[in-house]
Amino acid sequence: MTARRPDPGRRAAFPATPSRTAGTTAGAPAYDRRMAPDDGIAIVVLTHNRAHLVSKCVENVLLRTSDATREIVIWDNASTDETQAYLATIDDPRVRVIRSEKNIGQSAYARAFRETSSPFMIELDDDITNAPAGWDQVMRDAFVQLPDVGFLSADLEDDPNDVASRYRHHIRPHEYTPTHEHGINLLRGPVGGGCAMTSRELNQRVGGFQENEKEVFFLEDHAYIQDLEAIGFTSAVLADLRVHHTGGPYYSSTPKAKADYWRKYWAKRRRREATKRVLVRVPLVRRLNARFGWFVAPS
Repeated sequence: MTARRPDPGRRAAFPATPSRTAGTTAGAPAYDRRMAPDDGIAIVVLTHNRAHLVSKCVENVLLRTSDATREIVIWDNASTDETQAYLATIDDPRVRVIRSEKNIGQSAYARAFRETSSPFMIELDDDITNAPAGWDQVMRDAFVQLPDVGFLSADLEDDPNDVASRYRHHIRPHEYTPTHEHGINLLRGPVGGGCAMTSRELNQRVGGFQENEKEVFFLEDHAYIQDLEAIGFTSAVLADLRVHHTGGPYYSSTPKAKADYWRKYWAKRRRREATKRVLVRVPLVRRLNARFGWFVAPS
C-alpha cells in the first residue's frame, strides 16, 4: 500500500493498514496487554526553547494525569531561554528533568524512554497545551482493548491557528474513517505522534524509537509506525479523546532544523513528481502502473 505523505502539521501522517496479520510476528507470540490493564504509564516530553509552551504542557496536561502515570521525563534539548528555570520549579515526585547540553532533537525519545520502566509509554509534544483530567488513563484503558493497535494517538481539538489541527479538520478530514472496534471509537487514517501511546513490549520488539545522528528534526513517529507495521500492528486515532495542539508559526517560531527538514522534503517530493510525470507519458509504463500500482500518478 502506498504511504500517504507526511504533512508539516503533524510529525507524521500515514495509513494504518498492516502488511501482516495484526498482532503477530514470526517467532514471537502475540502479547495480550489486557492481562495487565492496571500497569503504569511513562510519559516523555521533549522541549527546546519553548518555555511559554512547555509550561502550559506541564500545568494543563502533565499535572492532569491520573495515578496511572508513574514516570514523567522532560528532556530539555539544550534550551537557552527560560525553560531550564521553569522546569526547576516543578514539584511533582513523578517528574524527572534531563538536560542535554546538545540539541539531539527527536532522537531524545529513544534515550529518554530508556530511563523509564513502565509497561505503557506516551510520547507527548511540548506544544500539547491542554487535555482533560485523567486523559492518560483514558488512553491506556482504550489501548489495552485494541490487540492489533501498536500506536494509539489522541485526536486534536479544532484550532484553526494550529497547523496540525488545520490538516486534521479542514484540509484532510476526508482521510479519516470512523470505526468501532472492541468497544472503542477510533478514527482510521493519518496518525501523528503529538500525544500517542505504545507499549514497552512492542517498543522493545522493534528495537525502540529510532535515532538519527544526521538530523535534529526527523519523523521518528513515522519510522516507528513503519516498524510496527512490519510486525503486523496498526496505528489509530482515539476518537473520544481530544487534546489541544498549539503548533506552527502562530504559537512559536519554527526551529531552523524543522524548517530545513521540510524544505528538503518538499524539494525531494517535487523531483519525484517531475520524474513521475515523465514516466506516465510512456504508454507501456502508464498501463503497467495502472495494473500494478507502482506509484500514485501525478494529477
